[in-house]
Amino acid sequence: MATVALPAHRLLSYMPFVLVLLDLQFEGVICGKSNSVEQHLEMGKKLLAAGQLADALSHFHTAVDGDPKNYMAYYRRATVYLAMGKSKSALPDLSKVIELKPDFTSVRSVLFHSVFQLKSSPSSREEQEAQNQLKKSDEIQRLVTQARNDFSRNDYGPAASHLDIIIETCAWDVDSREMRAECFIKLGEMGKAISDLKAASKLRNDNTQAFYKLSTIYYNLGDHEMSLNEVRECLKLDPDHPQCFSHYKRVKKLNKLILSAEELIQQQRYGEAVSKYESVMKSDPNVPQYALLAKERICHCLSKDQQGAQAIPVCSEVLKSDPENVNALKDRAEAYLQDEQYEEAIKDFESAKMHSENDQEIKEGLDRAQRLLKQSQKRDYYKILGVKRTAQKKEIIKAYRKLAQQWHPDNFQDPEDKKKAEKKFIDIAQAKEVLTDPEMRSKFDQGEDPLDPESQQGGGHHHHHHFRGGWESFQGFNPFGSGPFNFKFGFN
Repeated sequence: MATVALPAHRLLSYMPFVLVLLDLQFEGVICGKSNSVEQHLEMGKKLLAAGQLADALSHFHTAVDGDPKNYMAYYRRATVYLAMGKSKSALPDLSKVIELKPDFTSVRSVLFHSVFQLKSSPSSREEQEAQNQLKKSDEIQRLVTQARNDFSRNDYGPAASHLDIIIETCAWDVDSREMRAECFIKLGEMGKAISDLKAASKLRNDNTQAFYKLSTIYYNLGDHEMSLNEVRECLKLDPDHPQCFSHYKRVKKLNKLILSAEELIQQQRYGEAVSKYESVMKSDPNVPQYALLAKERICHCLSKDQQGAQAIPVCSEVLKSDPENVNALKDRAEAYLQDEQYEEAIKDFESAKMHSENDQEIKEGLDRAQRLLKQSQKRDYYKILGVKRTAQKKEIIKAYRKLAQQWHPDNFQDPEDKKKAEKKFIDIAQAKEVLTDPEMRSKFDQGEDPLDPESQQGGGHHHHHHFRGGWESFQGFNPFGSGPFNFKFGFN
């Protein structure tokens, strides 16, 4: 049968009835109690089971007064207090049970749930006493000694195991939690160390050292924001804390650089953002996570700034350290596209898709890369004019005019050469027409040839072009001015 975990408040509401069942195993074990005490205990137990808490409490009071050495009288009175929601009143009785009968193991679990499920730390004298009673048991003392010996021998695994048992019983023992946190740090289990230190920072009101350690752990993990939050908590408790103040200045400087760089990226000022992240790398070379973060963001900036050739080696360096970095894979794929390495781009998009299969940006990028690869195997208007994909309109027109003059058919006398020149000239004119029209160029950059009906996707009106009448349509054309010539495009 499957077990169902109950919330703490539900668990506590059932606890008195659970305790009644637990103490049945001790029936007849108690010696030396008077008939009167026994009758009050029996009557109180029946009233408790019937839910008549006030009457039950009265009988248990009488039993305690009648036999102050009777651990079961204290135990049963504690169950009533718990049922009434008076956990603080129950604590002295539960502590007394441990004092009178140390081998009564059930009460330790009860003590744990009655206090630790309701509050995070002991504040009253009774609560402190309850903690002390738990810690005084021979078994706990043996485990504490063993844990300290293991820790001193650098046997952090066994020490942590002993501390697990101690903390299970004494959940609010700050010293044990802090020692276990140190074990986890030495074992490289930072998540567990953080959990213990967070608990320790709450259990001890002025625990500046816990906040300082939390801040340094987060900082070394590369989480500068959480590091800043924790060190601020330390300074709230002690504004002059030397370690926290020094660390605060260090983290704040780094945090300011990163936030400034990200703001520049939002503003598409990629060159300035690169400079900021270069400063991040220099700010703390001893923490490799920040150098890796900076390189990842520089990779992104260069890719966004259409500097594919420069982006590729930076992105590759990031992926060497972190092969599953989806952001770096996406950015390097975009850089490969800019560098016309379509097959490499496809590989990166496919790798990124393996690690983030629902990312729409990856799906669109992969589709675009596949179209561009197919397009590159046909005609490439950029290559026809000999310009880069990032070329401005002025560069495109300049290249076009130079090639149009070079390949003008009137420059060739041989019929075969003239025929080749005519075809070349038409290709040059088509390339210029596509690349100087923003709409057509955008389609071409997405892997769709606006002059090829086979690559058109969907219906609707498109710029379908070719030169009507062949070379004859170019007679009198002046490639260096507007001239009398007008392009007439369209598929027949």
